[in-house]
Amino acid sequence: MKVNIRRIAKKEEEQVTIECVEITPEIKDIYSYVLTKGKELSGVENGRICRFRLEDVCYFEALDEKVFAYTKSHVYEQKIRLYEAEEAYREHHFVRCSKSMVLNLMQLDGISPALNGRFFAHMKNGEKIIISRQYVPKLKQIVMGGE
Repeated sequence: MKVNIRRIAKKEEEQVTIECVEITPEIKDIYSYVLTKGKELSGVENGRICRFRLEDVCYFEALDEKVFAYTKSHVYEQKIRLYEAEEAYREHHFVRCSKSMVLNLMQLDGISPALNGRFFAHMKNGEKIIISRQYVPKLKQIVMGGE
């Protein structure tokens, strides 16, 4: 694969062009990565409204009718529903892993079997997240087979 970088005069003119013979899973990964890079969200932490990058989010979790975004070292309350986060960030490698959680596959270190047909998602921040039985087949297919 050939990579070119060309300097331009204005930030507004920045763009990434992908030229390919076929849209493969690898090309889709590159596309998703570029879209995710630099995308910022806002959330509430300790009463303050903070900005953070989508790529830093390990997972979104719904607790007590609130949704939280977890990064390596911070937890931000979001003003969206979990299904909205799932839909909005699906193209950015976020996938549902249980009724209450949507995880970022770019922050996934690996998966391993747990009890009763469930799996663990081992995240790059060291956390282990339970993947519910009903979401295991789809997640395994995405991780092992590409989607």
